[in-house]
Amino acid sequence: MRVWERGSGETLACGTGACAVCVAGALSGRTERKILAHLPGGDMELQWAEDGHVHMTGQPWKCLAGEWPVL
Repeated sequence: MRVWERGSGETLACGTGACAVCVAGALSGRTERKILAHLPGGDMELQWAEDGHVHMTGQPWKCLAGEWPVL
């Protein structure tokens, strides 16, 4: 899965988008309710539960870096 955010360009990951991919894949019959999504920032396991919740697990990764100025 790849994510493009307006104003930022391509990003390493998007949890909300990955959950949407899981549900869309299951609804369209392309996947099961449990998938492994490959994102540039790392893999995520997602499962669309019978109660409607989408559970997301995976290794944490560094998505942002920068410096905070002292005011």
